[in-house]
Amino acid sequence: MEVVKEAINWLSSPEILFALSTLFCLFCLKMRFLWTTKAGIIYLVGFVVFFVASFQDPNFRIIVTKPDNVPIVLLFVFVGFFMWLSLKQAHENDELIEAGGEPREKAEYQEKVLTWPHLVYAELICLVLMTVGLLLWSILIHAPLEEPANPAKTPNPSKAPWYFLGLQEMLVYYDPWIAGVVLPTLVIVGLMAIPYMDRNTKGSGYYTLKERPFAITIFLFGFIVLWVVLIIIGTFLRGPNWNFYGPYEYWDSHKLEALVNVNLSEFIYVKWMGTGLPQFWLTREIWGFLIVGAFFLIPPPLLARTFFKDFYKQLGFARYSVMVVFFLFMLSLPAKMLLRWFFNLKYLVAIPEYFFNI
Repeated sequence: MEVVKEAINWLSSPEILFALSTLFCLFCLKMRFLWTTKAGIIYLVGFVVFFVASFQDPNFRIIVTKPDNVPIVLLFVFVGFFMWLSLKQAHENDELIEAGGEPREKAEYQEKVLTWPHLVYAELICLVLMTVGLLLWSILIHAPLEEPANPAKTPNPSKAPWYFLGLQEMLVYYDPWIAGVVLPTLVIVGLMAIPYMDRNTKGSGYYTLKERPFAITIFLFGFIVLWVVLIIIGTFLRGPNWNFYGPYEYWDSHKLEALVNVNLSEFIYVKWMGTGLPQFWLTREIWGFLIVGAFFLIPPPLLARTFFKDFYKQLGFARYSVMVVFFLFMLSLPAKMLLRWFFNLKYLVAIPEYFFNI
């Protein structure tokens, strides 16, 4: 049993967990057998067995039963269920379309019913069930209220509410002005720009994969990997001193990881060239500016001639450029995370003279 726990703790390390979740989002869409009814039953049984067996471990039980963490457990369950259900319906619709038929949603639209009383009754039932659920929740689980704030006693770890844990995790890898302002703004603007960039009408109103593979893959990667996984990491795997802990590992506040985060300029001048850092900030950080510039300037034309050739023809220069810029900003987060995990790289560009860090 201990060997299994150690293996799960190893798989839960951020590098392995992030790589597995990314590979899953990239390749799971083509595997039809993963989204069948039998597969769903296997997932359900496997999750129940895993949760019940893991609940016997005291460290796991303490983490998942915290009042703050109960919604994250439910989030994990519901996200997994609805992801399986939507992809199952998408594969079924693809089979119907290949056979010359119409998606199931379009066939259901032929039968119309009145809002009153059919829809209102269904909404009333959902309202009653939700009210009962919230009442039971409030009775069975105590509100996670703590003592008044004491500057002499800071909680360790000090975590944001669960819906901000993704942003708090991004603060580890980026300067606050990027993680707290620039990236959330780009997310909002990018979501607003989707109808103007993507004018493909296929897949509107029904589930499908073959008609929108790129859009669905990008959505899964952005939502599952770059948001849900970050919330799970911040909730269950981040412990005292903001160190990583496995799900069965004791949260020892005395655990210290000897990590020295180094800027790119220190790698180049001190470690590789064996010299001191230049005094002038532009000379010191020119390598970081070159890498950041190359990251945003080289891929767009390169992708337009290779993988995104069809997108470039469909969207045109302006819309394609906007789409690729948002795509590269999205990839910059996992790139920065991997650089921190594998090389302890803190900033590509560090200019403390002007409070500017990338």
